[in-house]
Amino acid sequence: MNHAPTHAPHHGAPHGHHHEHARDGQAEILDLDAEVLAEYTASITAWLPLRTAPHHIVDLGCGTGAGTFALLDRFPDAHVTAVDASAEHLRRLRTKACTRGVQDRVRTVRADLDEAAWPDLGSPDLVWASASMHHMARPDRTLRNVHDTLAPGGVLAVVELTGHPRFLPENAPEDRPGLEERVHAAADRHQAEHLPHRGADWGPMLTTAGFTVEGERSIAVNLEGSRNEAIGRYATGVLQRIRSATADRLSPEDLTALDRLLDPDNPHGIAHRDDLTVRTERTVWAARRT
Repeated sequence: MNHAPTHAPHHGAPHGHHHEHARDGQAEILDLDAEVLAEYTASITAWLPLRTAPHHIVDLGCGTGAGTFALLDRFPDAHVTAVDASAEHLRRLRTKACTRGVQDRVRTVRADLDEAAWPDLGSPDLVWASASMHHMARPDRTLRNVHDTLAPGGVLAVVELTGHPRFLPENAPEDRPGLEERVHAAADRHQAEHLPHRGADWGPMLTTAGFTVEGERSIAVNLEGSRNEAIGRYATGVLQRIRSATADRLSPEDLTALDRLLDPDNPHGIAHRDDLTVRTERTVWAARRT
């Protein structure tokens, strides 16, 4: 699931209105997102209201493969067509597939899904769109295209984040309490201007596109940093990307405090904290082509 400069946990943005290098810089964060939140992704794939195990799956806006490999693990007889606008994301995904020995079960397609003409994606039983739908310029058209692409009875899973993940205690950092909430507020304002469909209720849009919504579920994420050393790197990457998009919206004092947090040599910085957590929420809609 991406080219949102501040929405690091996305799994590949499908359209290509930003430069390729902007997406490339996000690949490491997408990999960390897959690692840190693997159990939550697996719980979503297990929840899907499938009548039979899918044989052909499309991962729409696949990023570096978090969803692709979760789906391959969940459905060992399935093949996945992984679609993204970023050549670098697809290259990383193919490398991972070879490392895991599943390259024969993965096909990659580079495509801008905001184009009127879609690539030939076959007739999948399941389409997975994780943190990619809100990037679409015309999500209504995209949903109709997915509906027409799916096999009759097939399922579309739309997975979205309700907001940026939080990492710090509320009273941190000690010299600027509440910094993270103010930084996130600036990021939310930035994204409201650039991604109007972020945070949307996809249920009515799915119904309008011809789907029958068969389930909606929200999953709260709360991971202790002490359980996973990758959380420090994940927090650093996410906050660095937020900084790059919101620096002009922060007070000088908050920007200085954020830079201290991101400084790997600062003994009070993120790299040295033992009180990090990952707190976020994901919502999934499961819709069937009837």
